[in-house]
Amino acid sequence: MNGIIGKKLGMTSFYNEDGSVIPVTVIEAGPCVVVQKKNNEKDGYNAIQLGFESQKDSRLSKPKLGHYKKAGVDSKRILQEFKIEENDETAVGDSVDVSIFSEIKFVDILSTGKGRGFQGVVKRYDFGGGRASHGGGWLRRTGSIGMCTSPARVFKGKKMPGHMGNKQVTTQSLKVVSVRPDENIMIVKGSIPGANGSIISIKKALKKK
Repeated sequence: MNGIIGKKLGMTSFYNEDGSVIPVTVIEAGPCVVVQKKNNEKDGYNAIQLGFESQKDSRLSKPKLGHYKKAGVDSKRILQEFKIEENDETAVGDSVDVSIFSEIKFVDILSTGKGRGFQGVVKRYDFGGGRASHGGGWLRRTGSIGMCTSPARVFKGKKMPGHMGNKQVTTQSLKVVSVRPDENIMIVKGSIPGANGSIISIKKALKKK
């Protein structure tokens, strides 16, 4: 088992033993319940489906209610999959908490960044803009987006105004400062994208051990 669902609670300061202060993010990690287990023979890959945060039955569709009833677990608001090894012994109905990260030093966190709406190139891509002096009529405009007869088109990926934010972002190799299984709390060094209260996925780090 290498992952869990959590919720970003906010940021604060953490004092090390030597008295130094580091910025940290406080996360409510789990507890989650195993709703479904997938295997290579039937589904083509090995994974478990975790449920997080209770939900009223009246707020769920009949297919989802049947899914939880088949697993014999209470209804959950969030469902996410995590890949597992073929010999993993986790079973449907088991509870998964933050204690699985007690010996882990670094984690990768997948979260959804804050949405900024439709923004121009100065805010979205940090363009310098035009001159702000007398006569300047295109202070925050995009400028040229391509040539005329050759190639007579705008290249894909051209930086232009558009929707900013509200995308999934993976922050890699965040250092685990503290794990508190009795409070379902994990504290990691630094910041993670997203608003307070947003749902995140926590996995063991791929690049750092």
